[in-house]
Amino acid sequence: MGIIETFILAVALSMDAFAVSVCKGLSMGKAKIGSALTVGLWFGIFQAMMPLIGFFLGVQFERYISIIDHWIAFILLAGIGANMVREAFKGEEEAGDPSVGFGAMLPLAIATSIDALASGVAMAAAGVDIIQAVVFIGITTFILSTIGVRAGSFIGGKNSSRAEAAGGIVLIVMGLRILIQHLVEHI
Repeated sequence: MGIIETFILAVALSMDAFAVSVCKGLSMGKAKIGSALTVGLWFGIFQAMMPLIGFFLGVQFERYISIIDHWIAFILLAGIGANMVREAFKGEEEAGDPSVGFGAMLPLAIATSIDALASGVAMAAAGVDIIQAVVFIGITTFILSTIGVRAGSFIGGKNSSRAEAAGGIVLIVMGLRILIQHLVEHI
């Protein structure tokens, strides 16, 4: 996976955190930059940490799954993407609690990064450079989440579900690309 694909993956995985950040900004009214940076740090750290954990879990089982790794990557990415699209159209995002403290942010950071954990397993199966991936994912999520809080406090949450749906579609396409590339290489 090249730098551009890694960046696209990072943006796609960041869409859950971005959508929640927009809603967090809505709940804050006029969000201060410190609060936006705090939200960005929480989401950025968790989005970087989870694929790393998933990657090492995937590596542990690599010898057992190498025959079907392309299918695993496809199923995980497509499943995560489809779930993101489904959630985007359900409209589950709510303004919620304006707090950026530990008790408010920890559950949100975990919830928005579960897909990144599964993606880490898919990255191990696809042979992705995990260090490059987690750096891109963490920084991208930090930036987009910080922007999301500020945007939510200024313009509202009209587009958060669209962003999440777009991220889901990108993950599905990346899963298809991995599957098709493997099938073409083995024809």
